[in-house]
Amino acid sequence: MALSFLSPSLSRLGLWASVVILMVTVLKLFSLLFQRQKLARALDSFPGPPTHWLFGHALEIQKTGGLDKVVTWTEQFPYAHPLWLGQFVVFLNIYEPDYAKAVYSRGDPKAAYVYDFFLQWIGKGLLVLEGPKWFQHRKLLTPGFHYDVLKPYVAIFAESTRVMLDKWEKKASENKSFDIFCDVGHMALDTLMKCTFGKGDSGLGHSDNSYYLAVSDLTLLMQQRIDSFQYHNDFIYWLTPHGRRFLRACQIAHDHTDHVIRQRKAALQDEKEQKKLQERRHLDFLDILLGARDESGIKLSDADLRAEVDTFMFEGHDTTTSGISWFLYCMALYPMHQQRCREEAREILGDRDSFQWDDLAKMTYLTMCIKECFRLYPPVPQVYRQLSKPVTFVDGRSLPAGSLISLHIYALHRNSAVWPDPEVFDPLRFSPENMTGRHPFAFMPFSAGPRNCIGQQFAMNEMKVVTALCLLRFEFSPDPSKIPIKVPQLILRSKNGIHLYLRPLGPGSGK
Repeated sequence: MALSFLSPSLSRLGLWASVVILMVTVLKLFSLLFQRQKLARALDSFPGPPTHWLFGHALEIQKTGGLDKVVTWTEQFPYAHPLWLGQFVVFLNIYEPDYAKAVYSRGDPKAAYVYDFFLQWIGKGLLVLEGPKWFQHRKLLTPGFHYDVLKPYVAIFAESTRVMLDKWEKKASENKSFDIFCDVGHMALDTLMKCTFGKGDSGLGHSDNSYYLAVSDLTLLMQQRIDSFQYHNDFIYWLTPHGRRFLRACQIAHDHTDHVIRQRKAALQDEKEQKKLQERRHLDFLDILLGARDESGIKLSDADLRAEVDTFMFEGHDTTTSGISWFLYCMALYPMHQQRCREEAREILGDRDSFQWDDLAKMTYLTMCIKECFRLYPPVPQVYRQLSKPVTFVDGRSLPAGSLISLHIYALHRNSAVWPDPEVFDPLRFSPENMTGRHPFAFMPFSAGPRNCIGQQFAMNEMKVVTALCLLRFEFSPDPSKIPIKVPQLILRSKNGIHLYLRPLGPGSGK
């Protein structure tokens, strides 16, 4: 009796629930359509390539060769064009110096639509912060990149590089090409562990290797998520195998960082350990973070500490790995430039067996080659902003506040209107006389403006030391059967690795 009485009530309740869900869905759909119309109107004055009815440009840029596809669009659509990810998210994709200056000379925040995906992993560190807190953190972290702090790192760069080069001696003896990317990644992580955490000379332990693999996985999964609009909803993404894999990798990265911070804090409570830290020949990044105080004497919270360490570890090792690997590939392709860099390094080193801080400024030709490699293979090929106020570009076209901007650094650096013969590797583009009069926003491997990369001097110093030592130990040549396939995974990677032949050089090579 009771069941028969409840059945009509439950049926009516189910009907009402269905009506409410339908109404919410319809309202959401109307909201999305209205938003799309608003976005499309804002971009009316910017023609662009045709879009897929559902995926926008997402499928096109996910294909192999997607980076070079955008370069071809620069010829069709000067300055900029809309870049649709699905039908409801659109960026103005820019690749021209005056357009870049209009946005990147200001302090607009990173595009939350993209960089909020980072929060689960690196938290609210310098990469994603905005406003007064970004300014506070930037000010607190800047002393960590003073040249007095960076000087002792030269020996650490050399130490970690020699371990990698010894490994390469064994691989080179097999007379086969091999992928250098993973070895460079381990070396860069080893270096960063020592510079960030003051790790000893024993190299990477098991947990460090797990951390390296987790970070590699996270960068791949992040790029997949950015490019796949169906993964943009958190609820849906965390239910997918990719989302669950991302959370597992995050946990490994966080456990590693938390463990190291706990160890250092405990050490600071121990008098013997304190004495050891004081006797160390250099401060590491964690020392500086733990000692940082603002004008009011307020220090970084535990959450801020972890966020800044995770941010530095991500930005400091993955980008450097990309830069060094693509540089060695360029040297393999262009033996004349490789030899000239080697001769310069030999001349600077002389009878010594290691580089000093003062040597770095003397590496002029090597620096030009590094910059030309950054032009052709920028470690971070694309960055994003969200306009905090309207912008008017040099040609009179404008965008309202709230618009999303994608700076396509890869396309900017290969824009034929900016760089004559852009596909030609020519280090002399960066000679003092050729740089005179060049637009300051034509070359942006470390971004530009007030939110440029805080660690660019650290990265350039590491690049110089590592690449010079590599060229002194080996002659590099390409494997024509395994040409790298460029793919953006937050940083510029190769889908099939970077396979090179290495020929060990004899005594006196700078070993």
